[in-house]
Amino acid sequence: MTKPIIGINADFANATGERPSFSYVASGYYDAISKVGAIPLIIPPMEQDGDLEQLLDHLNGLVLVGGADLDPRRDGWMLHPTIRLLTQRRESFDRRLMRIVAERRMPVFGIGAGMQLLNVTMGGNLLLHIPEDRPTALPHHDPLDPAHRHTLEIVPNSLMERVYGDGELRVNSMHHMAIDEVAEGFEVTARCPDGIVEAIESRIPDWFAIGTQFHPEADTASALDLRVFEEFVEAVKSTSDQMLMVA
Repeated sequence: MTKPIIGINADFANATGERPSFSYVASGYYDAISKVGAIPLIIPPMEQDGDLEQLLDHLNGLVLVGGADLDPRRDGWMLHPTIRLLTQRRESFDRRLMRIVAERRMPVFGIGAGMQLLNVTMGGNLLLHIPEDRPTALPHHDPLDPAHRHTLEIVPNSLMERVYGDGELRVNSMHHMAIDEVAEGFEVTARCPDGIVEAIESRIPDWFAIGTQFHPEADTASALDLRVFEEFVEAVKSTSDQMLMVA
């Protein structure tokens, strides 16, 4: 059986001094996709929408990676002093990419900032700094402990429940922004016990789209976290099969 091809948006670093600009992506993303039976393809920040559309014609799904922070000014909000911005080239591309993917109803899995982008693209909004916006929240980022973790509360009858069951679960946590209002057509399927959104899933009938605030691809992930990628790739295969039947 032909393996599905999953696109991964690359991060981007501007040129500094004698170092040229370059694209890069953490290996955990493409290793996870490979381990669950799909082929990863890294997408640089392309300039022409026509070229991007042509490339997407050859993909079966997309993973939106994490990274630095989205610029809230692009969504009508003020810039918070704690925000560490994505490079403009990456963010501009990512927003175009997410818009086209949504229009196509291509299966998508957003991780970290990728989930936040999925949410704002579809009409939701974000908390800009959890310690200020939700003062009673648990710590979600510890600069002295990259392996910082917290527990999850999972919604029944969701993809998250299929992955993790009903046992006690702890996931990595390395963010200071989070989803506030969830986009229409999406449901929160996992939260931290303090109420911070940790996973969303589309309830739009013709679109498989999920997001996790935690990072199932990271070195700090558990072996069980890989099952999120398995569920995503199985959904990609199912979507591709349905499209072939329609064609």
